[in-house]
Amino acid sequence: MARTREFDVDKATDRAMDLFWRRGYAETSLQDLLQELSIGSGSFYAAFGSKEQLYVRCLERYTSLQGSDLQETLDGTTGIRPAVRKVLTSMIEADLAEPTRGCLVVSASTQCGEQPSAADRVTIAVRQVESFLAGALEQAQARGELSPDKDPRELARFLTTFIQGIRIVGQARTGREFAEDALSVAMRALD
Repeated sequence: MARTREFDVDKATDRAMDLFWRRGYAETSLQDLLQELSIGSGSFYAAFGSKEQLYVRCLERYTSLQGSDLQETLDGTTGIRPAVRKVLTSMIEADLAEPTRGCLVVSASTQCGEQPSAADRVTIAVRQVESFLAGALEQAQARGELSPDKDPRELARFLTTFIQGIRIVGQARTGREFAEDALSVAMRALD
């Protein structure tokens, strides 16, 4: 008879996500994960399969949370410019508060080139951001907030690229002035 699981898989995923986020994939050993989650290797393999599968699960959890926040911000305002500014400013503020933490997806994109499943999850995350932004920009254009000569999909791709770049620059500790200057230029793309 199989034993019942004695730990909460979702809470364990969140704890593992935090560990991967702090240390990175390569610097997080299986032993580190077992210690952080307070479980044995048998329970680990039964619940998560492998370190890489757990990492992908953590990326999925992170992108789900971030995607929900992004969608809520874009849907929760009446104007596209304040919404985009709020999204970008929140990322800048997060990086200023904790520059070593950065973005888990950005970290994954630079650390997991050898792992197809993690690389695939990064691509999905980037496309999700692009899709949310494109949808909001299309709606803004329909409301007359965005010039008809602007291509919402192109703007979404630019902003998605800008988001990834600003997260990297935030980890480089370039400071508030640098980030705010870049933000001002990015916002002019909506004019």
